[in-house]
Amino acid sequence: MAHVMKTTYNGDVNIGLFALATDEFWMAPADFPELEVLKVPRISCTASDTPLIGLFVVANSNGIVLPKITEKREVDALKKRIKEVGKDINISVLRTKYTVLGNLIVCNDKGALISENLRASAKKIEDTLGVEVVTGSIAGSKLPGSYAVATNKGFLLSNLGSEDDYALLESVLKVEGDLGSVNFGSNFVRSGLIANSNGYVVGEPTTGVELTRIDEALGFLE
Repeated sequence: MAHVMKTTYNGDVNIGLFALATDEFWMAPADFPELEVLKVPRISCTASDTPLIGLFVVANSNGIVLPKITEKREVDALKKRIKEVGKDINISVLRTKYTVLGNLIVCNDKGALISENLRASAKKIEDTLGVEVVTGSIAGSKLPGSYAVATNKGFLLSNLGSEDDYALLESVLKVEGDLGSVNFGSNFVRSGLIANSNGYVVGEPTTGVELTRIDEALGFLE
């Protein structure tokens, strides 16, 4: 499967904590493995002086949302790198006490589901990502971003998700999806999956059965 890659980062299978992807670019620490299956330019950066880009940052093809603990020099470096790869991307820093944005937001280029904790920042998120924002939860949790990964072709929802959760994501993201897991049974699918419309990358322990479900969820099986 040319659109699939397995990897780890410094021995950690939770690769989704360190990188994220959109249909225009992908973001990761400078020493992160190359992810050729994504087929978009790489933006090497840090997040709040850590490699935890997938945990702290949220992005789609239109914009990047950063937590308030992001350093100014990191924002400046990010703007410079975006310019170098020839992209016109909105960047905003949320002035809220909630900083693990990757766990709080699931989005694609068609919509975004955000945690109730970010309700006061909804307008800024909407303007940055250029999509309609809806507030809600998944699996009864205020961390919807940790239980789902979305692209413009589909979404993978944790096995902990309910029929109502699925219907909510389908409505907000305007694509169909499926339920599944990563890394040999982890329901925190964001932590083990990096994806865009071209391909996806999973943690090394992800099984063949899980890969088939991810293929179906993200629209790689006709």
